[in-house]
Amino acid sequence: MPVRKTRGPSDRWLKKRADKQTGKRERTARYGKGQRYRVRGIPGVLDRSFDTSEDAKQWLATAKTDTKRGEFVDPRDGEISLTEYIVDHWWPSRTDEPSTEGPMRSCIWNHIIPILGDFPLREIDASALRSFAAALLGRVESSTAEVIWGHLSSILNSAVDDKRLLRNPIKVHRSVKAPRRTEKKAKAWTRSVVAAVRLHLQDRYRFAVDLGLGLGLRQGEAFGLAEEDFDFEAGVVHIRRQLRWDIKGRPYFCLPKGGKMRVVPLSPNLTARARDHFRRFPSTPCTLPWRNPEPPTNALEARQRKPITVQLALTTSHGNRIYYRTWNDRSWKLALAAAGLIKAVGEKVRRDGGRIRRTPVYAAPREDMFHVLRHTYASVQLEAGESVVSLSTWLGHSSPKITLDHYAHFMPGAGQRGQAAMDAWLEQDQPRILPGNSPAAEWIKKMTLNPQVKGLIASGASMNVKYKETARGGLAVNIIEC
Repeated sequence: MPVRKTRGPSDRWLKKRADKQTGKRERTARYGKGQRYRVRGIPGVLDRSFDTSEDAKQWLATAKTDTKRGEFVDPRDGEISLTEYIVDHWWPSRTDEPSTEGPMRSCIWNHIIPILGDFPLREIDASALRSFAAALLGRVESSTAEVIWGHLSSILNSAVDDKRLLRNPIKVHRSVKAPRRTEKKAKAWTRSVVAAVRLHLQDRYRFAVDLGLGLGLRQGEAFGLAEEDFDFEAGVVHIRRQLRWDIKGRPYFCLPKGGKMRVVPLSPNLTARARDHFRRFPSTPCTLPWRNPEPPTNALEARQRKPITVQLALTTSHGNRIYYRTWNDRSWKLALAAAGLIKAVGEKVRRDGGRIRRTPVYAAPREDMFHVLRHTYASVQLEAGESVVSLSTWLGHSSPKITLDHYAHFMPGAGQRGQAAMDAWLEQDQPRILPGNSPAAEWIKKMTLNPQVKGLIASGASMNVKYKETARGGLAVNIIEC
């Protein structure tokens, strides 16, 4: 296809060639209608029209320069609304895991689109972003706002790649501050609290506390753990999978968070509890798709999502896999309430035939949910002096830095060595130490040979040594007994 040569602006109201008789350009049928001057010939850009010739020439010069640099973005491509871009272009091209897709979609459709969705992409400026951040912090906690802000930045980055924006406005405007989560230190339970919560769980679920506390497992990892993952002879547990549920409530197995399988040491007491649990509550086979519960659409997806069967270590009383929401509401929160950690915030009324059933409703803070057992595991390991590198591996962190960022406050004696060193610096009545090449040091050395000075030193008396340089460059020393 031949490339049109870029020319100067053409006048759409007058014909290109002048009349041979009059020497003037005659009017076209478009005369007086629409914008007068048109620019065309730039590769990948539709024709552009302007009211004045000067505007057309200025835009053409800028467009040519930006095109040579590979930076040209047609502003009309940015007139699409943020909602239209997300729904029609950005979201359909995503290939996220179901465990990521559900929360991400919820954040975007419940917060980004309602607040900022009507804005054309090119009109998302500093003012719009500041207003968005303020509105967001009025709807969700700062930790959630930080995640949503990250999603918006990812969307705008894609708009830049798609040549709908020249730059990401979040990165350009210095006055725009991203929401930052309030830093909270990880909370760990005491031994008495762990024992109280474990005691008030159903007998078959007490092993879940042992897994969270003794291995540092996340909830999905504990619910996806199989009996064959325990290597009692080697004294380790293989963390190979987790049990997850997609946004439609369909269960599936997938790799642990970050795709990091790991091996965690198994203590003798936890070994005894595991053997007792498997004896009293035999593991149950469970078959679920791998990675994604959606039916496969091709042979590759069929291989990737092929169901696997494992002998689940934790199951319901009916031998089914555990649904985390039901377990949290009907088992965990009840145990927290029985242990005195939370109180009922309401009541749920349900009709069952001719009877009315009333059940309390609890709202447990996040720091008291199952994940607190993982924090407690980390605190016990660090307080015992375990290596941060080893702990990072057992927890499945991507680097020891993450472990330190989360759990440095659990490390014993944190800051005490530095505090002792600084205290030594500030200690009163320290002997004054002079450099070896100082004249004062040489004179003091000679003065210690004086019998009077020797007597003061032997008696342990305090001395105040004063010295000053004489007019001839010597040093006058005066020793005063205190």
